[in-house]
Amino acid sequence: MRKSRGLALTILLALAAISTLALFPPHQPLAVTGNYAIATARYTYTDEQRIEPYSNSGEARQVNVVCWFPENADDGETFPLVVFSHGGLGTENSNESLYRELASHGYVVCSIGHPRHALWTQGEDGRVTFVSPEYFGELQQEDAKTDKPQSYCYYQKWLETRTADINFVIDVILAKAVSGAGGMYARVDGARIGVMGHSLGGSAALAMPRQRHDIAAVIALESPFLYDIVGVENGEFIWLDEEYLVPVLNIYSDSSWSHLSEWAQYARNYEFLSDAPAHVFNLHLPGRGHFSLTDLSLASPLLVRLLEGGQSTRDSVEYLREINHACLTFFNRYLKNAESLEETP
Repeated sequence: MRKSRGLALTILLALAAISTLALFPPHQPLAVTGNYAIATARYTYTDEQRIEPYSNSGEARQVNVVCWFPENADDGETFPLVVFSHGGLGTENSNESLYRELASHGYVVCSIGHPRHALWTQGEDGRVTFVSPEYFGELQQEDAKTDKPQSYCYYQKWLETRTADINFVIDVILAKAVSGAGGMYARVDGARIGVMGHSLGGSAALAMPRQRHDIAAVIALESPFLYDIVGVENGEFIWLDEEYLVPVLNIYSDSSWSHLSEWAQYARNYEFLSDAPAHVFNLHLPGRGHFSLTDLSLASPLLVRLLEGGQSTRDSVEYLREINHACLTFFNRYLKNAESLEETP
């Protein structure tokens, strides 16, 4: 009996391993096109001013950050800082090909792993924190079509956590750079800061120019302007009546492009399609869906096909390269003042 149980367990483990390999085959980030070699560093910052919102332990909020930056730069050379916020159930490595591409062209890219918002995130001590069941449940329940008041409450709650994380990370990095800390911090030019994100993370990135005045450029990978929703009245969202003053690049896949006029939370995005300031750019990349805007299309092609309904008509590598090129040229223009026509999205 004991031998049979052992054999059954071995078979189950083998099947699980085969399934995992099929779902997540070995992969590598895209090859970079820049001249800089890339170094990486992982940090965990503790915010003593905040209590962890998805725990009853009373512990201070900890935020994980992974950074990619030029390794073979000249002494004293500094680069723009770009901070990334992952999607609703993403990870700090969700867009690693993009981070590496930017770093190879002279950027310090720091991707936040939002603990308990990330599917999982790893601290500098190796400890892994998984997604909060409470938060996961909120994501499943949210439906702006049927219950806008509830959606508005969720948006406020999620963005409060996300924007506080981003603000805290930027402030810590800038303080360490000014204090003369070495390593990655010595490469940061605090006068040139960009933020970007995917999905919910992009919504948090879009909020940052509303909260601080040192953000020079924003990239949102298929993200609604959730922070600009300030209430609900007569069953409709109320929108902030203020100009968006910072250059922003909104990138859309087929998942949202034809629905921007229908989805209430994307009303500002739709408004910007026809009545956008000169510094607001909208880019539709056809042929793939929402999750193809991340490296998940490399890490699990099968899962992405399932999530996107098997409708992809573009090669995932080609698609990611187009995203990377658009992001690089946009940041080059607004963080490095590269104004040639070839570098305009």
